[in-house]
Amino acid sequence: MLPKVNQFLYLQVASSDEEEANIEYKSRVSDEQEDELLIDIPILERTGRYKRLFLGDELSAYFMTGDGVKHYFNSHVLGFKEDVVKMIRIRKPDPQTITKVQRRHFLRVAAELELAIKMSEQVRFIGVTDDVGGGGISFLADGKWPITEGTTLDCWLLVPYRNGSLDHAQFKAEVVRVKRTETGKVQVMAKFSGITDGERQKIIRFCFERQLDIRKS
Repeated sequence: MLPKVNQFLYLQVASSDEEEANIEYKSRVSDEQEDELLIDIPILERTGRYKRLFLGDELSAYFMTGDGVKHYFNSHVLGFKEDVVKMIRIRKPDPQTITKVQRRHFLRVAAELELAIKMSEQVRFIGVTDDVGGGGISFLADGKWPITEGTTLDCWLLVPYRNGSLDHAQFKAEVVRVKRTETGKVQVMAKFSGITDGERQKIIRFCFERQLDIRKS
């Protein structure tokens, strides 16, 4: 069972900021194509505030059937379509993945991966992730670097796969929160603000493989 045109969707957007990740937005399916759903810009009902989405944002969504049962699925932003109003293009879920149990954590895993970061031509450094997902990352870096909330980072993530191969995922990330640790390092939580679908799929593949490893252990 898939959501139908004009049916309401309730969305949460993956974020390293736990408070932001828990906010629920309302949208509506405006149209559908073979592999895509086109939805209205999500809105926070109690305030009327619209949620700006970015290419590659990971979404946890549900829709309700006539009997009041919630059906959950994960998706991500493929792009945008300008018509009379702006619409968001999201990946249409495989019907077999739609469940009555919410699985927001599905694409976020704990992992220590090397991350090359460029803040400017003069400021480049290496960090190590503590978790990665389809919507963002969290990483540790030396406390001397001038990282603040709202900063945009150019990142290259080293991604290892189970078959022994290595790949790099390139993306831009916006810093959401910075915490100083007792060791003098900073923990940086960032969401993807610029990532192609192909680069995002590299990270998702790693997360799927890591989930399989965790289940087997």
